Amino acid sequence: MESSCRRSAETMTEPNLKLPILLSITAAVVTIALKTAAWWVTGSVGLLSDAAESVVNLVAAGLAYLALLYAAQPVDREHTYGHEKIEFFSSGLEGGLIFFAALVIAWSAVERLLSGPAVQSLDLGLALSSVAALINLGVARLLLRAGRRHRSIVLEADGQHLMTDVWTSVGVLLGLGLVLLTGQVWLDPVLALLVAANILWTGFGLVRRSFHGLMDRALPDEELARIREVITSHLGAGMAFHALRTRQAGSHRFADFHLLVPGALSVQSAHELADRIEDALRAALDNLEVTIHIEPIEERTAWEDSALLALEERSRPQGR
Repeated sequence: MESSCRRSAETMTEPNLKLPILLSITAAVVTIALKTAAWWVTGSVGLLSDAAESVVNLVAAGLAYLALLYAAQPVDREHTYGHEKIEFFSSGLEGGLIFFAALVIAWSAVERLLSGPAVQSLDLGLALSSVAALINLGVARLLLRAGRRHRSIVLEADGQHLMTDVWTSVGVLLGLGLVLLTGQVWLDPVLALLVAANILWTGFGLVRRSFHGLMDRALPDEELARIREVITSHLGAGMAFHALRTRQAGSHRFADFHLLVPGALSVQSAHELADRIEDALRAALDNLEVTIHIEPIEERTAWEDSALLALEERSRPQGR
């Protein structure tokens, strides 16, 4: 016997997630113009690398918007679990674009180190890049707040990406400031190489996160502990649970487990118990969909029906 909670209708709506992404797209267009102008007047490869990352920001924000549109679609016959996993695909694609941008930046930096032309008009270039960095900082903070509020991986990823762009801009500005003060133009391409390394690290993190999501990685340990605590608090004498599985798709969490109850318990009573556990779990973790498989605890097969049982037995603390 199984019981499952239904996803609330509000989790399928995404209108208040689209506005931050549209703002991110607008900010990317503006900062590309500002940073390209800064590179044009200075010839700085550091500013060129900063502008290249803003191009990636624009592409990533566009992909994020399309991902949100697709993820918001209701379940259908071909996608009975919904469409939220597109968010992990979008994040992985963004990571690949970041890798590409980093390679372009590194190539330009090495070429500039070998050719060594001087930078010029640093005052105007620094001013333009500073304005772009402030725009990105404001939009990034908005995206991160909205992402945490709505538990949207797409918004959080875009916000973190923009924050990386902000720190990249800060590094470039500091480097160009040193060039302005010392006259050592080699600092510009060297700094661009450091920026490329930082962008590569960001891309790696996004690809890794996307891989874990697509592979149905379990929820974080603290959330698993909370789920176990809630279930245990509702168990009566002669009851147990096992084979707990969890995963996440977009902003939605999924959990299923086997609830073992006395065989003499009526179907109505077992169903009411499952409902109480589901309500408590939804109160503890928002956007959680739960499926409970109810079995008689006396049956031997109830203790042999999942490959997870051996894993749970090995991970159980000694003496318990």
